Amino acid sequence: MSDDYKAKLRAGSDPLVFFKREDELEDGGIAPGHTMAAAISHALHDGETLFVGANPLIPFAGARLAQLTHAPNLTMIAGASGGVNPLLDPLAPSSGDYANLVAEAVLPFQEVLMMFMGGHGDVFFAGGLQIDRYGNCNLATVGSHEKTKLRGPGSAGIPWASRARRTILYTTAHTGRVFVPKVDFVSLAGWPVGGGTSAHGPALVVTPLALMDFTPEGTMRLVSVHAGVSLADVIDNTGFDLVLPEGQVPTTPQPTTEEMILMRTFDLDGLLAIIVP
Repeated sequence: MSDDYKAKLRAGSDPLVFFKREDELEDGGIAPGHTMAAAISHALHDGETLFVGANPLIPFAGARLAQLTHAPNLTMIAGASGGVNPLLDPLAPSSGDYANLVAEAVLPFQEVLMMFMGGHGDVFFAGGLQIDRYGNCNLATVGSHEKTKLRGPGSAGIPWASRARRTILYTTAHTGRVFVPKVDFVSLAGWPVGGGTSAHGPALVVTPLALMDFTPEGTMRLVSVHAGVSLADVIDNTGFDLVLPEGQVPTTPQPTTEEMILMRTFDLDGLLAIIVP
């Protein structure tokens, strides 16, 4: 480990997880992780129930921010841990973290599956090794089965994400290796080619560079670029042609001062400042 990185741990931090540079512990500017969490918060509504997978740091932050601002009756279920509205003080990096058991309730895993597969969720968050123009998501393997280049965590429960009313995709890397013309394996089905059916794909895609949604035909469309990001940055790091808005591309609203204070209050380890490389 570089000498630039030193264990600067608050009491209770896991020394196997939280290693940061000294300057990353300061209350600096707005990091991409903060922008992504705020964008997710703005997409959530009061009274909704949401489910997350195994790597939910940014969705957790967005959901907690929503609960503390405009959506106090939002309910989040922390994946396989079964924690219902975990305290998240501090923010936990995984849905399997024991911190998620400090919650309003803890459901047995079979009850989490029953709710999830039974269509009792409003929002499901999913990531992916690959995402294509139609929102198909791959969490299994990159490359052919005969010549696998990268093996992911597997699809697990993600095929049932379509039971939720909305799916939000998120990724901490926006590159041509993630956003590809066609995924190598479909873990989560996106929009049908050409649209026009009752099937539905993801509603929103949140990345360190931009926000995207989908046209009525099911093709990914650029909504806004984050502050400091150019349209060329997004185009050059996307492996297919995005549908572009007419006129000038909007800039994603940055977190307000109040939102930044709240995020720094529940993210005591500064994970949102380092989650995006």
